[in-house]
Amino acid sequence: MSTKPSMENLNVLKKPLAFFSNKPLTGFYRDGYCRVGPEDKGNHAVAGVVTKEFLEYSASKGNDLRTIGLTDGCKWCLCTTRWKEAFDGFKNGEVGEKAVPKVFLHATDQSALDKIPLEDLKRFAAQGEASNAEKRPVEPSSRPGAAIKEV
Repeated sequence: MSTKPSMENLNVLKKPLAFFSNKPLTGFYRDGYCRVGPEDKGNHAVAGVVTKEFLEYSASKGNDLRTIGLTDGCKWCLCTTRWKEAFDGFKNGEVGEKAVPKVFLHATDQSALDKIPLEDLKRFAAQGEASNAEKRPVEPSSRPGAAIKEV
């Protein structure tokens, strides 16, 4: 399979899907893109930055991403349902805001919109992503946690 997304891979803003991370190398296809294909039953579409709180919450729900080496600040293509679970937990008061990973809209595959409204993703967009939604930002750094600030 090609390492570049096809024309079918658009982000949630209906633009070409942006590269997300190679440190760690993420994506279902381990090519740095949060693109989704027919083999990806988990829909690893959400380009998010994990936090300690998210990792703890995810582990409590049976998906301990720390076992694959993820730590606070890592960029990872998250399963749509796992991100939504954290978002719903926040809305319901089960977890704090820090348990919901910040999202890079330009690197999040449009298939995430099948389960998550764009407004919810924008609410947790990484700094500069929501306000710059019509412009393509500089591609995110490959350093874990780089350019991540609270919005």
